[in-house]
Amino acid sequence: MTTTLLRTAAELHARTRAGRRAVVMTMGALHEGHATLVRTAREIAGPDGEVVVTVFVNPLQFGAGEDLDRYPRTLDADLKIAEEAGADAVFAPSVDEVYPGGEPQVRISAGPMGERLEGATRPGHFDGMLTVVAKLLHLTRPDVACFGQKDAQQLALIRRMVRDLNFGVEIVAVPTVREADGLALSSRNRYLSARERRTALALSAALFAGRDRHAAQEALRARAREVPATQARAEALSAIGESRAAADAHAVAKAAPGNPAAVRVAARQVLDEAVRLDPPLVLDYLALVDPSDFTEIADDFTGEAVLAVAARVGTTRLIDNLPLTFGTLGAAS
Repeated sequence: MTTTLLRTAAELHARTRAGRRAVVMTMGALHEGHATLVRTAREIAGPDGEVVVTVFVNPLQFGAGEDLDRYPRTLDADLKIAEEAGADAVFAPSVDEVYPGGEPQVRISAGPMGERLEGATRPGHFDGMLTVVAKLLHLTRPDVACFGQKDAQQLALIRRMVRDLNFGVEIVAVPTVREADGLALSSRNRYLSARERRTALALSAALFAGRDRHAAQEALRARAREVPATQARAEALSAIGESRAAADAHAVAKAAPGNPAAVRVAARQVLDEAVRLDPPLVLDYLALVDPSDFTEIADDFTGEAVLAVAARVGTTRLIDNLPLTFGTLGAAS
């Protein structure tokens, strides 16, 4: 397959379409995470459809002091990765093509959800993100658009925009791709020195600690419900290494599903230790939120949740998250 480079919307609109068009939006500097998105889009579009990868570094979503100027531009390498993953075209417009009249006066507002977590740290970021996503959806006219779960708040806001404003496009979420050591793939990882990268592993380690604590709690509750006798229940709980819970097996059996507070504590312990590393991890936030609005969940919450973290290592800011399920559906996704 030969991937075609397109610079204008007119070139893209002139292409003949037979099947479904699936779009993957990127800011370039493609890596295996992006390639996974493209391969997913290829599967969705099918042999008769079309996969378009957009490469556009959007100035609207970079705030003062952020890395717009040094954000990597690697179009030749991006073309190769997109081609190998199965893209039919790469749409790499100029700023003038996307914003022909200069910065747009009319923009998409992310609303209250866009002011939380990432939005609180980066004011205006999500307004700029949604504005360019809306523009690119109009310019590329896809049937399906694929986005990664690593940017969980971004994904939630795009889904909300598409639903609230009646965009005729299906949004598909693709799981986060990680290095063998657990670090989530990101274009910003290339900024990390060897020592900084070791510190950065605390982000995924904290999420895994929270996930594992949640899974252990769910296993305890399942075991407690299975054993009818109080003494036998306590022995069963002790057997899986939870002697404190075994001391009050009846309370464990009756407890609300999951325990968000314990998940937060387990994750926070890892992050607190990382503060003492060289170089240290500087935490922006650790949050356990409802993905529908990105507010913190209560201890009696049931349903889908997101455990999210953001931190700086050196001059590089990184984010990561894991989905969790509280309630009858069980442990982590």
